[in-house]
Amino acid sequence: MSSKQNQWIVGVNAVASAVEHDAEHVREVLVESGGRNPRLVEIEEQARRRGIEVRRVATQALDGIGGNVRHQGVAARYAAAKTWDEHELAGLVEAAEGRALLLVLDGVQDPHNLGACLRSAAAAGATAVVIPKDKSAPVNATVRKTSAGAADRLPVVSVTNLSRTLRELQKLGVWIYGLAGEAEPDLYSLDLKGNVALVLGGEAEGLRRLTREHCDGLVRIPMPGEIESLNVSVAAGVCLFEAVRQRG
Repeated sequence: MSSKQNQWIVGVNAVASAVEHDAEHVREVLVESGGRNPRLVEIEEQARRRGIEVRRVATQALDGIGGNVRHQGVAARYAAAKTWDEHELAGLVEAAEGRALLLVLDGVQDPHNLGACLRSAAAAGATAVVIPKDKSAPVNATVRKTSAGAADRLPVVSVTNLSRTLRELQKLGVWIYGLAGEAEPDLYSLDLKGNVALVLGGEAEGLRRLTREHCDGLVRIPMPGEIESLNVSVAAGVCLFEAVRQRG
């Protein structure tokens, strides 16, 4: 895994998850002075039990840290989330022993969508989430908060060349299925019990041409209603939990 750098994370869920699951990398916790939210008290007590410095600060100080992200009265200075090198992906697949479940996001640029995708992937027990280094939202404070702690628990692999990564996954015995509204086969006709990567495109353009060409097949989510497409995070949840259903 790559080296870490300090960053601020904000929000009750993001900070609570960092304190609970990765306390050794939490440098300090800032709690809003006078705050009476029971969750803030719980976070403060847990942080102190784990030897993490806790400071009470004015709301304005948290506003400055959170920027456009609602801090909910708490922030933490954190050694940035573990990032996984693309060369580690093969080991993650092999460790899954024939049941790897990967979510590949081809250019999801809204951090709220990326965070929601990570949350669904973690809930589904996914092996990893793969994102390109370019044309993708980074795993920042907004993503961490929206993911409700999933960014701490789930390997997020940032890759230089997504097409090359898909080829390497195929060599490892992973079947690659891309989601496309115009595809003929539907999601529920697939066998998702083995090594599978589900590939979803970005908010505006969907799957890029090269990404499509490196998929073993394109499928659609059946939608009998009048809406033609789903938000990418909703579509990711539908696909992931169909795999969960099939795997029992």
